[in-house]
Amino acid sequence: MQVSETRKHQPHSAMDKAAVQAAYKRWAGVYDGLFGAISSRARRQTVSLVNSLPGREVLEVGVGTGLALPLYTTQKRVTGIDLSSEMLALARQRTAKMNLTHVAGLHEMDAEATGFPDQSFDIAAAMFVASVVPNPKQLIAEMRRLVRPGGHLLFVNHFIANAGPRRWVEEVMAPASHALGWHPDFAMEALFTPAEKKRAIIRGCAPFGIFTLVHLPQEPA
Repeated sequence: MQVSETRKHQPHSAMDKAAVQAAYKRWAGVYDGLFGAISSRARRQTVSLVNSLPGREVLEVGVGTGLALPLYTTQKRVTGIDLSSEMLALARQRTAKMNLTHVAGLHEMDAEATGFPDQSFDIAAAMFVASVVPNPKQLIAEMRRLVRPGGHLLFVNHFIANAGPRRWVEEVMAPASHALGWHPDFAMEALFTPAEKKRAIIRGCAPFGIFTLVHLPQEPA
């Protein structure tokens, strides 16, 4: 069954922070084995781009269980944040076990209001987070605040298909958003303004284009 390309997508309903925390408390123990394998190549592609960009201070928004942390070059200094204490506990275990000295800190924080000072980082990367937070526009606003002029914002996420069987599946799954802990029907327009989308560097990620990597360079001072 295909969905017409002219069918208008309805904005997803907001997911409150309590729902996010509850969902990821359930998922924490099995996250690496289930979602970690599916998202592995997109995660590697994103960190490879981070490693190639100038600047040392990196913020990973939604660090989760820390799957990406071993992938960063030691030339970077990585700070990770997440709303889930259960996920962060696993990330801290991973950091200690693997002696990841480039990890500057792992903090339980709201990605929409971190409390870090302005322009604290050269790069901010949000991996599989934009479709989870209650207010995606506030997420990107906070990331802009935290990144220095000339720095870089990176997002890797699942975005709803324009049409076809995949879009139909995503829309059918949408009512289960709170149980899943993310929005299957998340649209790029929910995160980016038309101007941002136009100037962004957008790359598809394996497998099968399920994930998209969006690179948004910031204006220099």
